Amino acid sequence: MPTYKYIKAPPGHTLLRKEPKTYQFRQAISAIFLTLGIAAFTSVVYPMYAYQFSYKSKFQTSALLTPQVTELTSITKVVKPAVASEPTFLPEMIHTTLDYTDTDLWFPQTTSPTTSLYSDSIYTLSITDLGIDRAVVKNGVQDLKESLIQYPGTAMPGELGNTVIFGHSVLPQFFNPESYISIFSTLHTLTPGQEITITQDGATYTYQIYDMYEVMPDDLSPLAQSYDDSRLTIITCTPPGTYLRRLIVRAKLI
Repeated sequence: MPTYKYIKAPPGHTLLRKEPKTYQFRQAISAIFLTLGIAAFTSVVYPMYAYQFSYKSKFQTSALLTPQVTELTSITKVVKPAVASEPTFLPEMIHTTLDYTDTDLWFPQTTSPTTSLYSDSIYTLSITDLGIDRAVVKNGVQDLKESLIQYPGTAMPGELGNTVIFGHSVLPQFFNPESYISIFSTLHTLTPGQEITITQDGATYTYQIYDMYEVMPDDLSPLAQSYDDSRLTIITCTPPGTYLRRLIVRAKLI
């Protein structure tokens, strides 16, 4: 029959199992990766929530004040229904198979003209309040990685009508006014009264912002032409980092 003997441990002695030498190192590595993961998630989600709380309501109410245009020219071959319905979304977050640096995907209900009277025109756009200086605008191309793009068939700067310009955007923390991938990432921070300058063939046109609002991808009204004044429409995707809606900035020649 076994016998047991109990010996009192000396002061400072512990009976706990001794952890291997790499235990603390593994704990530190796990904590670092957990922190990086939370930081990465927050950096993506926070700008979207901040946009929703700070800007979305303003853009929704502002749209009610937008002057109505009555003429859609041959820019589009599909007429927008009288009652707008929710569009069927394909995967429209960043890093999908849909390449939204191609303007043909921005308004899927439209068919842009294959040729344009101004297909070779190039000019520059500046927004001092965003640090954008002489960004190149091209007509008759679709690649937003290389420049801003004027939608074919819309009025040229300074002319009566509506000049429509597309620009790409990403999450605001990656904003770089010299990169066409991120050039309009902070466009939503503009306010009515601020100015946009276009320079073409030695002439300078200054437009003053009078309205900002959002539309769904199936809303073609931002492309419409009215000839009572010279207007500028800038379009980018919103909320930041997504392609769910379109942010519209409207300005008038002053």
